[in-house]
Amino acid sequence: MRHLTLICVTLLLGCKPTPAGPTRAEADALAQQAWKSLAAEQGARAAEWQAKSITIDGKKLRWLEQVYGEKPADGWSLWISLHGGGGAPAAVNDSQWRNQIRLYKPANAIYIAPRAPTDNWNLWHEGHIDPLLDRLIAGAVLFREVNPNKVYILGYSAGGDGVYQLGPRMADRFAAASMMAGHPNDASPLNLRNLPFAVWCGANDGAYDRNSVAAQWLTKLEELQAADPEGYAHFGRVVPGKGHWMDLEDSAALPWMAKFTRNPWPKLVIWRQDDITQRRFYWLALPEEVAPKAGQTIRAKVDGQVITLESEDLRAIRIRLSDRLVDLDQPVVVKVAGKVIHEGRVQRGEAAIRQSLAERADLESAATATLDLRW
Repeated sequence: MRHLTLICVTLLLGCKPTPAGPTRAEADALAQQAWKSLAAEQGARAAEWQAKSITIDGKKLRWLEQVYGEKPADGWSLWISLHGGGGAPAAVNDSQWRNQIRLYKPANAIYIAPRAPTDNWNLWHEGHIDPLLDRLIAGAVLFREVNPNKVYILGYSAGGDGVYQLGPRMADRFAAASMMAGHPNDASPLNLRNLPFAVWCGANDGAYDRNSVAAQWLTKLEELQAADPEGYAHFGRVVPGKGHWMDLEDSAALPWMAKFTRNPWPKLVIWRQDDITQRRFYWLALPEEVAPKAGQTIRAKVDGQVITLESEDLRAIRIRLSDRLVDLDQPVVVKVAGKVIHEGRVQRGEAAIRQSLAERADLESAATATLDLRW
């Protein structure tokens, strides 16, 4: 009788019933099932972890590993520590790599020092690094019981160069980041709105103006946080009396970083494309037909059920949705430049879940619905 009454009311109102789709609990169960299926199919990744070596498109990432303490109840934290060197013979970079595994000892953690796939000057921020690190993190989550919301990145010298670049580019993968004794080159801090970021450099580290640029970045982060007090957490120091080697005073960054866990569904996202572009960032993505453009910036904010997008040249977007971001049982409103371009329910579905997990093996950030918009 209840279904008949609903049909009668719908006919009287002259509208069509909206398909209900899965409930939130059902969508969560589908996501868990899809995750288990994905994990069962990852034999190649299991072999990579046994060999401590990943190869994508001819680029190989190897790593050394240390385990410290005991596994916390919510899973291990993962610390990815990038070595220095760069623009040097392989033997020099190998020495820097072996040194990196001994530098820091985070508590109750899996600590990894990867070996850069090349010996180029920009060894940690070439385009092949992003997918290799993404696969490294996915494998750690799948096979080493790592909590995907407790993944941290740090690096020294050329490794610090990499953190300056990779932190903003891959901000949605990390809980916190720390740059030690590096140079940002053309990196921008805008994407660090939701990624706590530490900057450490010796006051006498004048090569490439590392010391003055580090001070400038700390000032930039201070200004960004002043304008947005809930974002841009930062910490660091230009250490008096120290040169390129800071005698491990920079290790103070690690307990500060460990205080943070990643939020995969922040209510405000700033996405500025680097010259090495991304197709997905937090709950934003680009539809397949849209080419990412270096320098393009999107500001996306959620206020209740209203999503507001701001960008000068954006004409299409894919919004990845979850009940952790909005209530999918209620209508969702999307505005661009003050104009409503969508208003209505967005249905949860298994296809969205599986697509999200195929793009990235990360259950915590998996969407249960997607909304493609063009204007």
